[in-house]
Amino acid sequence: MTTGTRWLDAEQQVAWRAYLLGTARLMAKLDDDLRQFGLGINDYEILVRLSEAPDRRLRMAEIADRLHQSRSRLTHTVGRLEAAELVRRTSCKSDKRGVWAELTEAGYTLLQQAAPFHVAGVRENFVDLASPEDFAAIGRVFDTVSEHIGQR
Repeated sequence: MTTGTRWLDAEQQVAWRAYLLGTARLMAKLDDDLRQFGLGINDYEILVRLSEAPDRRLRMAEIADRLHQSRSRLTHTVGRLEAAELVRRTSCKSDKRGVWAELTEAGYTLLQQAAPFHVAGVRENFVDLASPEDFAAIGRVFDTVSEHIGQR
C-alpha cells in the first residue's frame, strides 16, 4: 500500500459503486431497447451525430473523437451500418487520406423511427428519476470530468 493514497471514504465508495452499476445497467437497457430497430447504442449515436452534422456527414476521424471510440472500432461499426445501407463512406476530395461517413435516407428514416423510443427510455430510466437540480449537477460534474481528462 502506498501511504500517500487518498482512499475513498465509505460514502464516496458507495456513490462510486452506484455510479458504475447504474451506468452499466442504463447503457445495457438503452442498448437492448434499440435492438428492436436493429441498432445498438453505439450505432444509434453514430446516426445521431451524422444527422446533426451539415449535409448529414462527418469525417470518420471526427466521429471517433466525438464518440471517444478507437478508429478501428468505428471503422468496424460504420462498416456494418454501411452494409445495412444506413451510412455510406466516400473519399474526401480535399484530403485523399480522409474518409467521410454520410447518413443515407434509409439511415435517417430509421433514426426518426428509433429516436422517440430511445428518448422515452432515457427519460424513464434516467432523466425523470432525478430532480432538476440533481440532473443539472450531473451535467456539471461530467462537463468537469470531460474537460479535466480532455486536457491530458
